[in-house]
Amino acid sequence: MLLNILAQAEGKGGFGGSALIIQLGLIALVFYFLIIRPQSQARKKHAALLEDLKKGDEVVTSGGIMGKVKAMDGTQITVESGTAEVIIHRQKIVQVGDAVAPGGGNR
Repeated sequence: MLLNILAQAEGKGGFGGSALIIQLGLIALVFYFLIIRPQSQARKKHAALLEDLKKGDEVVTSGGIMGKVKAMDGTQITVESGTAEVIIHRQKIVQVGDAVAPGGGNR
């Protein structure tokens, strides 16, 4: 379909096909630098934050639960908050100590 559009543009003016390709390339670059790249970097920073998680760390979850890590078992983290113990998924932690994951916590 794109080739048909380009062929029609070439037949009418000659420059239209080249301009269309340049415009599509610029739109792809804008998408990459404004959307895809920042999300990828945020995911990497969050993964690094969770990788360094250890017992005794003060954490905040995406639901707002604050407490200390009491036990870790794969993707399940037991957090002691006040007098209660809560089991949460590792990915739901948005803050460890003062380090805040990108996109969560204290913005």
